Amino acid sequence: MARIPLTHPRTPLIRAVEWYCRRAYGKVLDPVLASAHHRRVLWAGSRFEMAVARWNKLDPRLKDLAVLASAGAIGCAWCVDFGHWTSREHGVPQEKLRDLPDWRSSEVYTPLERDVLEYAEAMTATPPTVDDALVERLRRQLDDAQLVELTAILAVENMRSRTNSALGLTSQGFKDRCEVPRPAAM
Repeated sequence: MARIPLTHPRTPLIRAVEWYCRRAYGKVLDPVLASAHHRRVLWAGSRFEMAVARWNKLDPRLKDLAVLASAGAIGCAWCVDFGHWTSREHGVPQEKLRDLPDWRSSEVYTPLERDVLEYAEAMTATPPTVDDALVERLRRQLDDAQLVELTAILAVENMRSRTNSALGLTSQGFKDRCEVPRPAAM
């Protein structure tokens, strides 16, 4: 349950935010409603997220896998939920989403995807555990702009996941809409 109210008076700003979210995502995003308690945080965050959405040097599927790995490492239910939906929108295969918690033992990932997932976990650790060997492997497969974008999107996801977790935001059902199968019980 959210640790902050997600309801607001029906001001023109809130109505505009709700309209945009419904149009873009099919529902109003809880993190947006949480940030709406502070107008400048809402505006800055919205402008920042629109700018982040225009980053285009790195394959979006690699970005999505990295974001999901980071959100999972932090334990942000909202980010994992939304991340599954965006991943499906970008064409990440279901088996890659299904096997993400066990990416080290799964055979569905390419060597680059494995390095990206390892980088995501290393960057998300507190303190970060990124080492020179991992960065060198990534630099053999990504150009400098792609590596910078990967690093930046992971920093952004750390901010998102930690904020949403601290505010108690949980799944909004995006994952259910992307038809990711549940893992079989062991």
